[in-house]
Amino acid sequence: MKRTFFRALALAVVLAAGPAHADALAQLKQFMDGTRSARGSFSQLVVAKSGRKPQQASGTFAFQRPGKFRWVYEKPYAQLLVGDGSKLWAYDQELNQVTTKKLGQALGNTPAAILAGDNALDKNFVLKDAGSADGLEWVEATPKADDSSFERIRLGFAGGQLKAMVLHDNFGQTTSLQFGQLERNPTLDAAQFRFVPPKGADVVGE
Repeated sequence: MKRTFFRALALAVVLAAGPAHADALAQLKQFMDGTRSARGSFSQLVVAKSGRKPQQASGTFAFQRPGKFRWVYEKPYAQLLVGDGSKLWAYDQELNQVTTKKLGQALGNTPAAILAGDNALDKNFVLKDAGSADGLEWVEATPKADDSSFERIRLGFAGGQLKAMVLHDNFGQTTSLQFGQLERNPTLDAAQFRFVPPKGADVVGE
């Protein structure tokens, strides 16, 4: 179902800059140390454990570290994730429903903790070089917390850029993300990271 699109959270996914021939761990470090903000586009493919027809989606993202991001699904449904630095807002336009929770709880051990969070990756994840595949150098991030919704996350780099993420959740579902038109450290309008629930929307959460 389309709700599984929100499991990618991550909403806020970015360009990684690093040496063209650096290994994946080195490129990830370059990204964390040198990327303050980013914007670009994404395509997403969700494959369920049951093997039913994969779900496709696409859209745009922007992020400003730490904790501010905007993740916009344009196709096949209009959905929006906004992190304003203190709260996460998830808006389903078709249902006119908003779900909100504290950002710290929402990020914790999720992909957004890597891409839009602070630099303390070792606090929440075990990181290791996962070798080369599909023309990319991969890092595998395994959450340390037992209550994480993800089993493992893979990040693929090429030419100093973050090109892909593959998320394996605890239900056997795999979410693959491909990134394009990535711009590193642009000046972003702060209004992108503020969210006001639309008039008449049903607001669920804190």
